[in-house]
Amino acid sequence: MRYFAQIAYKGYSYSGWQRQPTAITVQQVLEECMSKLLGTPTICIGCGRTDAMVHASQFFFHFDIDTKPNNDILFRLNKMLPDDIAIHQIIPVDNSTHAQFSATSRTYNYLIHTQKDPHLSELSAYYPQDFDLDIIKQALVAIPLHSDFVNFCRCPSRHKSTTCNVSQARLFTMDGGKMIRFQFKSNRFLQGMIRMMVQQLINVGTKLISTDEFVSYLNNSSTPRYNKSAYPQGLYLSKVEYPFMENNDFSMFSNLLNLTGWKEL
Repeated sequence: MRYFAQIAYKGYSYSGWQRQPTAITVQQVLEECMSKLLGTPTICIGCGRTDAMVHASQFFFHFDIDTKPNNDILFRLNKMLPDDIAIHQIIPVDNSTHAQFSATSRTYNYLIHTQKDPHLSELSAYYPQDFDLDIIKQALVAIPLHSDFVNFCRCPSRHKSTTCNVSQARLFTMDGGKMIRFQFKSNRFLQGMIRMMVQQLINVGTKLISTDEFVSYLNNSSTPRYNKSAYPQGLYLSKVEYPFMENNDFSMFSNLLNLTGWKEL
């Protein structure tokens, strides 16, 4: 029997989702807890990978077991899991359904604060700059008009294709621009793609590069001069959509991202 589990996690203390031989990851913690609770070795197949220190306000994984889990499995798992990982629901699915390959779209949010705040240091990226948000918006609207994101991929050779169908690229602000949020939705994302795009948008907003130069990276007529990635702790996997789930908005945003007062530009 195959089950889907929906979780959320604060990734600051982990080396991403995927198991690693020498570092603690979210997958490892979950598999150890579930194996102990279910009394059998349990493998958790995630809907994708997240980098070290990256968060997920909505993440899915699937697992296979021989018998139906007890009704109190959510309560017992949440008691076993550390405070920075929460499991919200477990639902039965068809055995052919796959947490990664059956997903039709993913939504990520990237959060920035421009005024130093110790309460946000692990949950948002601190950039103490003055941003020209109008120019950032001009660059942002060009993203869905392009499809080949080879210039925004950490390791293009690892992908069969660098084509992505980005359907949303949105910009939100709050508190007079002291907090900024990017939101991206696509059928798929390449390795490191969002953090590389955000860093270039930061470069646009601080006048390090022009909007035209950013667009030239999108149409692959030039390669980035500053090939860095934005800080990981600002990134949140926020929503994963499946054709068999008509309404999976539960916990799309963490409390921080869901604060009232966000204004879309």
